[in-house]
Amino acid sequence: MERVLGIGGYFLRATDPTALSAWYRDCLGLDADENGLWRQAAGPTVFATFEHGTDYFGSPTQRTMLNFRVRDLDAMLAQLRARGADVSEETQDMEGVGRFGWVTDPEGNRIELWQPA
Repeated sequence: MERVLGIGGYFLRATDPTALSAWYRDCLGLDADENGLWRQAAGPTVFATFEHGTDYFGSPTQRTMLNFRVRDLDAMLAQLRARGADVSEETQDMEGVGRFGWVTDPEGNRIELWQPA
């Protein structure tokens, strides 16, 4: 059986794609090239499904949630707050898995930030 090798891309609709791309670059350091190509660091990726009625993604209209691995969750959250981003006050620790925090991008997409254990 053929299997997928990894995530090849994640695509977002945006009312202002240029501004949203700039937010991801300036706030999260996602330095994609002009074609959107971003060479991420090697590491684990989680693929999980959630119940349809979950509130974990924030807005009930958000059908997927992007999760980024970070080296230092506290530093990333402080950086985002300093840039005026909509950062959740809540963080979560999962023993053996890591720490989690959340930010909402300017288009209303909730993003999870994960510092692996």
